[in-house]
Amino acid sequence: MLWFISALGTAVCFGVNNTLFKWGALQHLSKVCIQLFFYWISFFILLLFTLIKGSLEFHILPILTGALIGILNANGNIQMSKAFEKGPASITSTIIAMNTVIVVIATSLLFPQSIPLTNWIGIVIIILAACIIQYQPNKTAHIEYKLWILSCCLALLSIGTVGVIMKFSTYQHFSMGEMLVSMYGGGAVYLSLLARKEFKKLTAHKIEIKIGILVGILSTIGYSCYLFALKEGPSSVVYPIISLNCIVVLIGSLIIFKERLKKYQLIGIILTLCGIVLTKI
Repeated sequence: MLWFISALGTAVCFGVNNTLFKWGALQHLSKVCIQLFFYWISFFILLLFTLIKGSLEFHILPILTGALIGILNANGNIQMSKAFEKGPASITSTIIAMNTVIVVIATSLLFPQSIPLTNWIGIVIIILAACIIQYQPNKTAHIEYKLWILSCCLALLSIGTVGVIMKFSTYQHFSMGEMLVSMYGGGAVYLSLLARKEFKKLTAHKIEIKIGILVGILSTIGYSCYLFALKEGPSSVVYPIISLNCIVVLIGSLIIFKERLKKYQLIGIILTLCGIVLTKI
């Protein structure tokens, strides 16, 4: 039952982090700096933990795989923050949660498994929900709408690819500690290159540092629970639970950001959640 609690913990951690990204977008904080600080914080926490345990190992394939996950996840989070600037968090997070379609189709092609009928029904429902749920701004914000859609799609693609690679790592039985350290280390190095100009004015980013530390701690807990849940529990149950992190964002959006949903958008969100569960059964 511990894997079930871990999956729930992952959903909560990811949901709170995404809500913090939305808050940061509304405050016009640096997206790259928040990601940079949280990746370095997570990297040092996990490195210290694995060194204390004496379980740190170095194998080229897990390190490269973890680093690729870190880079893709960083890109996904940056694009998600951009989408939060252009549209409501409740709808944005739900659309990005549709990355489950990528995971289901890709894993069926790459690994020896077929897509059952329930998964296909879930995929069709998600596509239908995507058509229903779209945020429709006024005509004067048409360009902003296009940028919002683009950011949502890029985030969806990046995070969906992360799910596929995570699945690959469980098939290969990679060490959890090695994967997490290389994931955050690779992402931190990548973000350091993106944010090299920001280092000159580091003192101006105190709030980004504080948010980055909080996000880093939550992300470390979330991904540790994620890998543990995938290792110990059935992925058919683990994935739908983790995908429900968008519910945390939805609740935060309604309470904290005072967002309002139209009836057809609420129907679209409910259909999306049903579709996500069906794609994972």
